[in-house]
Amino acid sequence: MITKEIAREVSRKTGMTSAEAAQQVDRVVRDILKKLHSGQSATLPGLGKLIVGVGGRIRFRKERT
Repeated sequence: MITKEIAREVSRKTGMTSAEAAQQVDRVVRDILKKLHSGQSATLPGLGKLIVGVGGRIRFRKERT
């Protein structure tokens, strides 16, 4: 799914304009990247975590159900 598709879905489900939804999607992605670049993990509720592994590689750890 690309950013436009995600923003369209956010817009549809929240009533935001497409532009507002796109801004929110961009903000969330920037916040996640900022955390990862500082060595912190980023939790994606209901999905799992993005973590920085050995050598700075970003890995995804699926949430246990």
